[in-house]
Amino acid sequence: MVLLKSLEKLKTGDKAPDFNLKDTDGKTYSLSNFKNAKALLIIFMCNHCPYVKAKQKTIIGLQNKYKSKGLAVVGINSNESENYPEDSFEGMVETAKEKGYNFVYLHDETQEVGKAYGASCTPDPFLFDAKQKLVYHGRFDNALEPGQIATEFNMDEAINAVLEGKKPKHDFLYSIGCSIKWKK
Repeated sequence: MVLLKSLEKLKTGDKAPDFNLKDTDGKTYSLSNFKNAKALLIIFMCNHCPYVKAKQKTIIGLQNKYKSKGLAVVGINSNESENYPEDSFEGMVETAKEKGYNFVYLHDETQEVGKAYGASCTPDPFLFDAKQKLVYHGRFDNALEPGQIATEFNMDEAINAVLEGKKPKHDFLYSIGCSIKWKK
């Protein structure tokens, strides 16, 4: 397992790169599907990474807590699945069902979307405002290692700020996770 920190390729104020990806329900989604969201949280994630597994309840919780206020949560799996079969599309469908995902979970088979965002690890969260401009890139909370207990809830603070039309306190706090598994 290679651990990486998230990198700052997309800068605060940058527009979200568009995508056209298949969800675990078989539908195809692009940014236009989320044009009415007051806040858009895009998380690069996968099925096998222990760092993602440690945040699954957090991600589901954010969608539950803020969906009615205008948050849309989108998971994107950019991992290659030849060497990581658990991260295949079938694996995504299984994980989404098993864990009760309440958000769109998209498959970036070509890996172009992950590269466009500069995603480097799983989970690697990007929060965009109503204009789909980047306002916060980084960790959910200060429990960076699986099993740690969070005492600072950075993503909650950032989402609340965006939903209130304010600028989040931080624009970047690195996230830690498994490296995205790029195709050779």
